[in-house]
Amino acid sequence: MAINYMTESGFKKLQEEIEYLETVKRPEIAHQISEAREKGDLSENAEYDAAKEAQGMLEMKLANLKEMLVNARILDENKVDTSEVQILTCVHLVNVKNNQAIAYTIVPETEANLKEKKISVSSPIAKGLLGKKAGEVVDITVPAGVLTFKIEKITLPE
Repeated sequence: MAINYMTESGFKKLQEEIEYLETVKRPEIAHQISEAREKGDLSENAEYDAAKEAQGMLEMKLANLKEMLVNARILDENKVDTSEVQILTCVHLVNVKNNQAIAYTIVPETEANLKEKKISVSSPIAKGLLGKKAGEVVDITVPAGVLTFKIEKITLPE
């Protein structure tokens, strides 16, 4: 069983998703199955087969989400140390080659969202930054090649 580190908000989102799947989606699929069953011969009923398959997929997803919840460890955002790059810190970087500034917040895998500038702790960039301090220049190997960043500052996420 792998431990799933997450923020309190990520934990709440996971709980909400499970509740939605159990209280809304599960009854919808059960209704589809009963409607398809009423149409007669189940051996040649594509609607019934599709609904049963959807039910199986939903139950598998629910089982996975519940396992994540059981193995969740909530990270205390109040105890984050900004003296070095670590999970839940916001890292302000400058690309040495093109002088472009960017900031990333390093988050658990389940909360990564590039549009929100949240990168997974297991991503190549995050792995290359972990443990580094402000002022350091870091070479990070990514699929496109090697990127060189200067760490301008490390802050708490806003």
